[in-house]
Amino acid sequence: MSEAGNSGADKAGAYRVLARKYRPSNFSELIGQEPMVRTLTNAFATGRIAQAWMLTGVRGVGKTTTARILARALNYKTSAVDQPSVDLSVPGEHCQAIMEGRHVDVIEMDAASHTGIDDIRDIIERVRYAPVSARYKVYIIDEVHMLSTQAFNGLLKTLEEPPPHVKFIFATTEIRKVPITVLSRCQRFDLRRIDAGALVAHLSSIAAKEGISVDDDALAMIARAAEGSARDSLSILDQAIAHGAGSVSAEAVRAMLGLADRARIVDLFEHVMKGDVAAALGEFRAQYDTGADPAAVLTDLAEFNHLVTRLRFVPTAMDDASLSQDERQRGADFARALSVRVLSRTWQMLLKGIPEVQSSNRPVSAAEMVLIRLAHAADLPTLDEALRSLEGGAPVQNGAPRPNGAPASPGNGGGSGASAVAQTRMPGGSGGAQTMRLVEATPAPTAFVGPPQPVPETQPVPLKSLADIIALADAQRDIAFKVLLRSCIRLVRIEPGRIDVGLTSDAPKMLLNDLTTKLRAWTGRNWLVSLSKEEGGQTLAEMESTKRENAFLDARSDPTVAAILARFPGAKIIDVRIPDAPEVDETEAEVPVEPPADDDET
Repeated sequence: MSEAGNSGADKAGAYRVLARKYRPSNFSELIGQEPMVRTLTNAFATGRIAQAWMLTGVRGVGKTTTARILARALNYKTSAVDQPSVDLSVPGEHCQAIMEGRHVDVIEMDAASHTGIDDIRDIIERVRYAPVSARYKVYIIDEVHMLSTQAFNGLLKTLEEPPPHVKFIFATTEIRKVPITVLSRCQRFDLRRIDAGALVAHLSSIAAKEGISVDDDALAMIARAAEGSARDSLSILDQAIAHGAGSVSAEAVRAMLGLADRARIVDLFEHVMKGDVAAALGEFRAQYDTGADPAAVLTDLAEFNHLVTRLRFVPTAMDDASLSQDERQRGADFARALSVRVLSRTWQMLLKGIPEVQSSNRPVSAAEMVLIRLAHAADLPTLDEALRSLEGGAPVQNGAPRPNGAPASPGNGGGSGASAVAQTRMPGGSGGAQTMRLVEATPAPTAFVGPPQPVPETQPVPLKSLADIIALADAQRDIAFKVLLRSCIRLVRIEPGRIDVGLTSDAPKMLLNDLTTKLRAWTGRNWLVSLSKEEGGQTLAEMESTKRENAFLDARSDPTVAAILARFPGAKIIDVRIPDAPEVDETEAEVPVEPPADDDET
């Protein structure tokens, strides 16, 4: 049974919107909620019927409708059946009144307008009385999260031990706002977003019943805009039918929703990936002139970027009914051509750019600046490319500027898809070594790169201690690395070409790799730096700290210093310097350290 009739008007001649006209009236008509239906079917079949249910999900997935169907199932009665049943194919005595919301024993309450304890007290008073005509008195409380704390507390006892003739059904879009004490007394059902394919099929069947001609692309747009909500999809379809005067085309839906053409979004994505600023801005302006909202264009661009990323790992995602043919084919081509690093960088830049456009007083200009940043990033190497280039001694070729925003390479400028694109790789790169930039597959002359030259032989720098390594870092003016060596390295042994060390717990993970690279560059020879199983000695910083503490202890024990401190109350030892001390390495020189507060000063 459903509310659908032969026409869109009820008995009074008033038009009923599609969301009401085609509201499901039994479990078989619910779409996308098979797990819940299976659970309820088994529960009713075995007589394990709960006392309260909590229905949660986004708007429009069918929470209130499910609550009414459940109330109908609880009070199902025909001439042949007089017990709760999920098989509602034959209308029962109470079914019509319950589905129309006018049955005396099925009380619907909107918690958004009845939030106080007084409303709950009224329910508590009335639950004591038996139902008038039905089997159960059913309370349906919509948007239950809107109840006040006092109202929730007042409901707890009745909810835990209700009379046998009372059932509660709650619905909410904000399940996290419902106290756990209430949730623990209910069976919870999470109504899922409806799959786009199921929505397209549902809309297509309704359009056929209404005698409306609808393009497949238009249905896909409506399903995507509804974001899994059946009610939203029907509302948009209703609006599209009115907009198109009885027929629904993709162009009409696109204009009505302010959407960009999905094929043109793919073209824009290709221009951006090529780094062709002029073509990208031209395509964006063309879409804006046809009515597309700037923020909507960038949002669609981000969605397509996500689709391409998803297709890299889930190729079956192209079977989604809400996708156009262009999105399927060209998206798969881009997924093969672009690395995850590239797509992740584009995603992050779009996530930052969309709010900028939405909050800007000049959204068109803001959107163009976002596209310029994206296209400019097409010429920038990723971090791994830069490192590979530096290690291999080759220049980063992708970073060369282009005059006047010219495209990276000549192309036809049309929406030819990703089939004519190729990856730009750095010398010595692997599968992850590519930039955002896409170029046409036309072969281009490449500069000759000679074989790597050997490191020139230089006089080896003698390294006999950790202090020698730190002194070498100081001589190279690498102060940050010098600090790390002093505070994180525990030397175990050192010999020509080999160093075994231990690390402190706060040492950077790449410290040993960095030390190997820097020693080879500084000394002109290869070094094997390995992490030893032995703990090693103290770090240089720890050694200096111990040395200073000992110096302060010796100073306090000196009779002369003790006499001075006694003669001048409040004096403190702030530093210890030994006259005529032999010169030491700069890394071992004393650095003044503030002693404990209870020391004396001299």
